[in-house]
Amino acid sequence: MRGRTLLKLWTSGRTRLHEGLGVCGKAFYSSTCPKVCVVGGGPAGFYTAQHLIKARQAVEVDIFERLPVPFGLVRFGVAPDHPEVKNVINTFTQTAKHSRCSFYGNVSVGKDVSVSELQQAYHAVVLSYGAEGNRRMGVPGEDLAGVYSAKDFVGWYNGVPNCQKLSPDLSCDTAVVLGQGNVALDVARILLCPVDALKKTDITQPALDALAQSPIRRVLIVGRRGPMQVACTIKELREMVNLPGTRPEMEAEDFKGVAEALKDLPRPRKRQTELMLKTALETPGEKEQQRRENASRIWGFRFFRSPVEILAEPGCSRTTGIRLAVNRLEGSGEGAQAVLTGEVEDISCGLVICSIGYKSLPIDPTVPFDSHKAIVPNRNGRIGQGLYCSGWLKTGPTGVIATTMNNSFDTARSLLEDIDSGTLDVSAAKPGSQSINALLEKRGVTPVTFSKWEKIDSLEMRRGEACGKPREKLLSVEEMLKAAQS
Repeated sequence: MRGRTLLKLWTSGRTRLHEGLGVCGKAFYSSTCPKVCVVGGGPAGFYTAQHLIKARQAVEVDIFERLPVPFGLVRFGVAPDHPEVKNVINTFTQTAKHSRCSFYGNVSVGKDVSVSELQQAYHAVVLSYGAEGNRRMGVPGEDLAGVYSAKDFVGWYNGVPNCQKLSPDLSCDTAVVLGQGNVALDVARILLCPVDALKKTDITQPALDALAQSPIRRVLIVGRRGPMQVACTIKELREMVNLPGTRPEMEAEDFKGVAEALKDLPRPRKRQTELMLKTALETPGEKEQQRRENASRIWGFRFFRSPVEILAEPGCSRTTGIRLAVNRLEGSGEGAQAVLTGEVEDISCGLVICSIGYKSLPIDPTVPFDSHKAIVPNRNGRIGQGLYCSGWLKTGPTGVIATTMNNSFDTARSLLEDIDSGTLDVSAAKPGSQSINALLEKRGVTPVTFSKWEKIDSLEMRRGEACGKPREKLLSVEEMLKAAQS
């Protein structure tokens, strides 16, 4: 009996020693583990953390997020009628619950705690906080009532707390969306989508109520270049083409010469352009013709157009239309440039949504920032000694979630290479979250851990179930914090 007890103690001790030297179990020798802080709890942050944890058993990762809730643009950017895209949250949840990962929401880096303070507490800091800013059009009238950025409009119907005051006026017949990427098509689709279909999504109730009462019947999606340069994917285009209760309205002139150029296009671009050509120019079959005749709403691309001015009636502060410059293309393919012709065209509309891109913002004066490109200058994710970046802050707002995943994995690999080469010194013990949490407590900041987020999640799911939706989001930070502390 005594021998078995000794063997058990020896085995347990050896296991704990192994954890301390190689596995970094938090209870033993965790001070010797490389400690990494990730700033931003969106896809870039979680993918960076995921790769670090999976690739190396001797790394601990803490994720700090400004809002009390995780998942960034997966929660707040993905269209409500695209629930399948949000399945990645399951993977992020596994990462957050890993024994070597901790999540701290409701912590604003650059305000509640500085990057320098994080660098003192961790061996490495990875900035993955995304693109919070809007690209402006730079035209007269863009600050009129009735003009919104797509980022804010999407944030409004997806429940971003600081977008809830937007309360857009949708009481017009025609809306113009500037830009032809996936976000632009999301916005157009939500404006025209049958409300009964939206009722089964996690769109916010205020947005659902506003859309139910909206008389918008026509949405034009405007781009400065042509059909062969649109930035949306074929999936989004196909959804637009098949949207119930709508019919397309295109200008045949915009497709001049496109059919002849098809043979030289790469396959994905060719398929997309063929679908556009078919939608715009071909006579539909009997079933499709009947569907279009019964449609009460219209959507259409307008190509070769750039905004010049947002129009309003004299003495009125609300938009009544938009003036567009007519362009021609110089060059061909993806590199074709829009050149002004000198012609202009006015379109009457009561709503203008600008979807010409998100942009990152500087977070801390100690971090270098390229204000022209709106990114942090980096080399494969490396900014400086022990400082890295991933996601849109690293590359600009490009691609889809899979693009962000690969980009973040690349940054994680750079960090691990630096550990292996000795470029990043991890020999000295660092306190990590222990010292940061002490600082936050002194400053009156209460972080929201992942288990507290799960309380918010549970409440939202229950609220959603009560009205036949997958979830009903809490719309203010105050509500979120109250639920987290319940």
